[in-house]
Amino acid sequence: MRLNIPKYKILLLILDLFILFFSFVLTYNFIISSVINFYGTTDLIYFLIIATLIPLIYIFNFYNNNLYKTNIFLTRAHQIVSIVKSYFFSSIILIFVLFVIGFPFNLLNRQFIVIFNLTSFILIAFIRVFGLKPLFEKLKNTEVLRRKVLIIGAGKSGKLLAAKLSVEDPIGLEIIGFADDNLPQGTQISNNLKVLGTINELAKQNGKVEYEEAIISIDRITYERLMEIIDLYNQRGITVRVNSDLFRAIPENLVTEKFSDIAVITTSPQILSNYSLLFKSIFDRIIALIGILVLLPFFIIIGIIIKLTSKGPIIYKQKRVGKDGKVFDFYKFRSMYVSNNGIDEDPERVKMMLKFMKQKKLNSNGTVKVINEKRVTPIGRVLRKYSLDELPQLFNVLKGDMSLVGPRPCLPYEYENYDEWQKNRLKVLPGCTGVWQVYGRGKVNFNDSVVMDIYYVNNMSPWLDLQLLLKTIPILVLGKGGK
Repeated sequence: MRLNIPKYKILLLILDLFILFFSFVLTYNFIISSVINFYGTTDLIYFLIIATLIPLIYIFNFYNNNLYKTNIFLTRAHQIVSIVKSYFFSSIILIFVLFVIGFPFNLLNRQFIVIFNLTSFILIAFIRVFGLKPLFEKLKNTEVLRRKVLIIGAGKSGKLLAAKLSVEDPIGLEIIGFADDNLPQGTQISNNLKVLGTINELAKQNGKVEYEEAIISIDRITYERLMEIIDLYNQRGITVRVNSDLFRAIPENLVTEKFSDIAVITTSPQILSNYSLLFKSIFDRIIALIGILVLLPFFIIIGIIIKLTSKGPIIYKQKRVGKDGKVFDFYKFRSMYVSNNGIDEDPERVKMMLKFMKQKKLNSNGTVKVINEKRVTPIGRVLRKYSLDELPQLFNVLKGDMSLVGPRPCLPYEYENYDEWQKNRLKVLPGCTGVWQVYGRGKVNFNDSVVMDIYYVNNMSPWLDLQLLLKTIPILVLGKGGK
């Protein structure tokens, strides 16, 4: 397994898990054991299930509300707001889970939840708000938190980042120097920090220069070179973060980590193993199968309406490009009139899309979706607005061509016109939803949508997948960004 989680996040996670488990045991013994003999086998099984589920539910919401990002957990007001939000949503999920698994304490449910929430909230809020900052100040210069950091780029932005981190560093970042292609090794930059070598040299030194993280902060850089550097340092197992205008779509649409008010985007998988990929694959297929069975009546109704309102097949099958450039059959409910000339892809739409891929601005209608609206059927407008036309993609997930969460699959002609760096979005299975659909739908240009997909590729985790799936639901219900 590859583990790139910073020590301070592991420390926080352990602390939160301990408090949540301690609060659960305290509440359980205060309320439940005085009424029910939990020493029997059945009660012990329930105890273990709930003792495992409750911390996971709350930790997920802590993650979802950015309580493990430095710019949140080292503040007071923002952190309190995030903790309150986390407890609100965790309580709703907890009530639902207790109902589903048949929690045997019946009338005591409400008392249990209230006392558990009150106990754990007081402990977590007090320790996090009043204890973390002083604790991190004491530990930041010790081996517990200390991390050696290389700044890639000795220009204006690299110098500014180094200066700020030298003055404000609450989490133990020790800057060892710079990597730069334009200045000779040994060049003095600032605060006794020097250029240690070129970017490629320092990526390949294999331990000659010790550091755990690299922050890319280059003033003028192309997408191609930026992706090349990210891959180069990821291959060495270094945690890579990016401070670049090319990645501006990420901090503009998501809450990201900040070091001294400078947004840095993590571009290294924090957990990557065959086990996590296997878990993702099994989870995808189970949820897809359940989704198909539950939505089967809607499939039938939508199919009948499509058949009665326009000529052509109910299911539209199209060639798409997926993981590693593999072509597969992509399924959607047909939302457009069948072309009279029998051509599958609308030439007008192809022309519009190719033009859009090369431009840096949004369309005049403010969307990244490029369609020929003259071909959309009346029922198709409704299906597309609420993304109901995409429900058959659950069969693609079941087949293994797609995942529930991932970058969007592209069309063959789009793939042929990709710049080399844009093909990085195809390193994983394409998804029914993803970072772009949740956070950037209708708000970003083509390059930014690719960047958001690449952000997902480099930050894949079960937590992020679950977060994106849950945030997709209100977008579908409200028809946000659909067209």
